[in-house]
Amino acid sequence: MAAVETTAPRTVQAIAKNVRISPRKARLVTDHIRGRSVPEARTILAFTTRAAAVEIEKVLRSAVANAESNPALHWNGDDLVVAAVYVDEGPTLKRWRARARGRVARIRKRTCHITIKVAQAPVAVVKEAAPEAKPKRTPRKKKES
Repeated sequence: MAAVETTAPRTVQAIAKNVRISPRKARLVTDHIRGRSVPEARTILAFTTRAAAVEIEKVLRSAVANAESNPALHWNGDDLVVAAVYVDEGPTLKRWRARARGRVARIRKRTCHITIKVAQAPVAVVKEAAPEAKPKRTPRKKKES
């Protein structure tokens, strides 16, 4: 039995840790750019009004810079695709706020870890179509008179 060699597409990643944004809010923005090309993702982030878009755009710029500066790859930033984006929960800062009658209320300041992986866009292979042969015709039947 022959061994089948499968190679996973090469990816380059960038991670921002302990970003002071709730992971739930950051995931709303990352869902928009997953699977898109880098120029398209940058445009989407530029016109997104959420605060998380600024932080995600920084991580995307870092991932593209990592891919371009890697001497083994020689990748162009405009030819890359956002292969994977995910937001993990980071440590939660716990603070207290004074409430009525000597009580306190807990305030949770959530953080997240943003990971973006970029890969080269798959190259579409175009096959040249063979010239179409004329369909064979059946011979005409002769009229009987």
